[in-house]
Amino acid sequence: MKILVCISNVPDTTTKVKFKEGDSLFDDTGVQWIINPWDELALTRAMELKEDTGNSVNEICVIHVGGASADATLRKALAIGADKAVRIDACPADAYHVAGQIAEYLKENPFDIIFSGIESSDYNGSSVGAMIAEFMDYPGISSVTSVNLDDDDIQVNRAIPGGKQVLKTETPFVAVVQKGIAKEPRIPSMRGIMMARKKPLEVKPAVELEVLTESIKFELPPAKGACKMIDSESAEQLVELLKNEAKVL
Repeated sequence: MKILVCISNVPDTTTKVKFKEGDSLFDDTGVQWIINPWDELALTRAMELKEDTGNSVNEICVIHVGGASADATLRKALAIGADKAVRIDACPADAYHVAGQIAEYLKENPFDIIFSGIESSDYNGSSVGAMIAEFMDYPGISSVTSVNLDDDDIQVNRAIPGGKQVLKTETPFVAVVQKGIAKEPRIPSMRGIMMARKKPLEVKPAVELEVLTESIKFELPPAKGACKMIDSESAEQLVELLKNEAKVL
């Protein structure tokens, strides 16, 4: 059984966001890039499944759509434990374009389970995984918090309002995972870092696909106002501020 983990290359969460060219493009000058946190948890769970001798997972591949600047991020995924990495050499124009590129790769290189993080921490689109399932006509399961394998018996838990849903499915399928799929992201060991240098990182040419959306302008959220400190004994002042300034009462 083979698992494909979709990897998004995102700015570190401490990055100070800036834009350029009339606020139409993200300014990546000096940005530290990392594996998207949800994708990192997905990769961790894939590694746990492979290490479990009770199932037949024997290969984990990570895939990314982007330029050569993402190679360091893919190498980190290899250091965590992925067996191989694939980078589709294309500018990730929008979610449809990214999902389409990955689907074209899947048509020539089938996998049993495809993991996709529920969203990326930069654009928060929450759509690539579902689009891959649609492109491939695979079952797609969203909000996945657990995947367990017992030979050919596959059980998937997903979060729903007020509880969880337990499903059984067959391969191939797409699991759009969220928090809970793994407890903590795996940290590369020194041995893993050394081994990653010898693992294959394959670069594939992009296919021609239509781009359906265009970013016209980005805007930063308004700056937060100054914090007002209210004496713990001044309940009347607090009520007045909530009513007249915050206007929440």
